[in-house]
Parts: sequence; C-alpha cells; structure tokens
Amino acid sequence: MDRGKGDANGGLAEATASRLKFDSDEEAEGVEMEVEEEQAAAEVIGSDKTSADYYFDSYSHFGIHEEMLKDIVRTKTYQNVITQSSFLIKDKIVLDVGAGTGILSLFCAKAGAKHVYAIECSQMADMAKEIVNTNGYSNVITVIKGKVEEIELPVPKVDVIISEWMGYFLLFENMLNTVLYARDKWLAEDGVVLPDRCSLHLTAIEDADYKEDKIEFWNNVYGFDMSCIKKQAMMEPLVDTVDANQIVTNCQLLKTMDISKMTSGDASFTVPFKLTAERNDYIHALVAYFNVSFTKCHKLMGFSTGPKSKATHWKQTVLYLEDVITICEGETLTGSMTVSNNKKNPRDIDIKLKYSLNGQRSQVSRTQFYKMR
Repeated sequence: MDRGKGDANGGLAEATASRLKFDSDEEAEGVEMEVEEEQAAAEVIGSDKTSADYYFDSYSHFGIHEEMLKDIVRTKTYQNVITQSSFLIKDKIVLDVGAGTGILSLFCAKAGAKHVYAIECSQMADMAKEIVNTNGYSNVITVIKGKVEEIELPVPKVDVIISEWMGYFLLFENMLNTVLYARDKWLAEDGVVLPDRCSLHLTAIEDADYKEDKIEFWNNVYGFDMSCIKKQAMMEPLVDTVDANQIVTNCQLLKTMDISKMTSGDASFTVPFKLTAERNDYIHALVAYFNVSFTKCHKLMGFSTGPKSKATHWKQTVLYLEDVITICEGETLTGSMTVSNNKKNPRDIDIKLKYSLNGQRSQVSRTQFYKMR
C-alpha cells in the first residue's frame, strides 16, 4: 500500500509539522505562539460555520483541483467521452454540476455545446469565470456561483447534466444527492446524465504490516498503554492504494446505481456479500472501490478505481477488521454491509459491517462500525 497517504480525515497537521525545521528553541517557541494565535483567531472567525461551509471551503483551495486535474484516469476519461461522443454534447444545453475550475465545461464548449451552465459553490467559481474568459468561451459558458439547491437557471430545461461527483467510497461527501436534485429539476425528458452508471465493489486483503503499524501501535506508545485509541482508529476507514498482490479473495459487486433513474434514498442500503478465498492466507481488512460507466456513448466508456486498475486520486477504502482471519482456499467469508448518510452531517458516511467465517482454522462472527469523516 501507498504509505505516503493518510486516512479520509487527512493528515494536514502532521504533514505541516514534518516540514517545519527550526534553528533554535527560541525560534520554535515563537512559531508555536504564532500558530496558537492563528488557531485561536480561526476558531473565532469560523465559529459560525456549518459542516457544509467547511465542505465548500475545502474546494476553494487550488491543491485539491490540481490533484483531480492531474488524475489522468479521471480527467482523460471525461475528455474522451465528450470528444469521442460529441453527438451527446454538440448543439446541446449542458449543466455542469460542481464545476470546479470549469474543465468539464471547457471540454463541452470545445465539443460544440450550444451553451454550458457551470455551477460552483466554492470560491473557485471566481477563478472558473476568469479561466473561461481567458480561453475565449465566455459566450458559451456561464459560470454561476451558488448552491444547486438555491440558484435558478436562465433556462427551464437542459439536455445534458455532467458532473464529477464521486467521493471516496463513491458516496463520501454526498454530492450525488445534488446531481439527483439537478436532474429532477432541470433535465429534459430525453436528457442524458454523464456518467449514468456507478457500482461499488468489495474484496479482502492481507495487510499485517500496515495494520501492525496503524492499529497495534497504540498498545505500546513509548512504553505507555494507549490501546483505548485502537477502537477509534479501527472505526476510521483508510483511504490508500492497495497492492493487487495483497488481494486474498474474489472481488464482489455490492451495489449498482443508475444515476438517470435512482432516487436519493437508493444511496443508503444494506447488501450481502460472499468472498471466497483464492489462496491460503490471512485477512486483515476488507477493501471497497467503485467503477464508473458512461453507457450512452457509442461504445461503453468508463474507469475503475480498483486495486487491479491504474491508480486514481480516489485510491481504495480500507476497512480494518478486529479479527485476524486465517482463511483456506475455497472457504467463504460471508456477511453484509449497511451504508447510510450520517444523521448529523449527511456528507459523512456511516458503515455497518457484519461478517462471519466457519473455516478449518478460523471461526468468527462479528459486527463492526465505521465512520467516514
């Protein structure tokens, strides 16, 4: 696995600390005082912000857009869909939901769209307007700053809705509901949603070394027992790149979503799974990933975020198990996964995992809970 990345909650403080070097203790103290003052000020300034505000603020930073644009699998797939299936876009009115820098809107404009309405709620909307003007598409692309649920379009209907809404574990950040809202409000009866099909998948891996480093670490921290933190650490799914050689079982389809037809309630579900061992090994974690499809093209196009495919910025989502399971080839780990939006913050994901095995070397039955924050 890619040990350079942290969990879904990020490691900004640790990354920042690792880059700071001081020539003296006095300099270090001075910086510490400045940091404390800035943090105190930030707490006052941001005290009235909601979780939604922080979500949109995160997309005001250039770094996250740079990462997404440099994700060749992601960006080139969208570009190829738009350019190679221009019949979907040419002379059509397009709505770009969560436009960011406006890259998808630019692709559509270049492919001959009649007009593109690019909705972006973060401060990046101001940059998108400038980018559109700089590239000579201000007569084709209209950037609208605001929340999809609060703005009005100058047209009653659109022919195409395009969006890169997928989050970690497919559903983290819950932008899908915004796309569905836009679809129900503005999409013409014979309109197209791009992408229109997504699927969530599950497999199991051996990951002894990293589980030891991430979870068992808390048993002995410089001679002190901090094992009470283990439970919390186990509840936080890890977003990381999994080596395909770690995979112990088959990969199973959990859920397919048809974005053109589904309702918002379909994003909460309970599904069974059955993972069969392909070799004798240990199982330390389950791994979830998703596939994205554009089925309206002349030929099926899309991409996978799975460990056997080319890496993307979404990586995979790793759910560590409390048990170390010894499984023999042909034995089956069965269970179910329940996925739902967090009640306090619907952009977060709650996951309930039930699993059991009655094998030659392991007999286990357990329920675990995870929170993507």
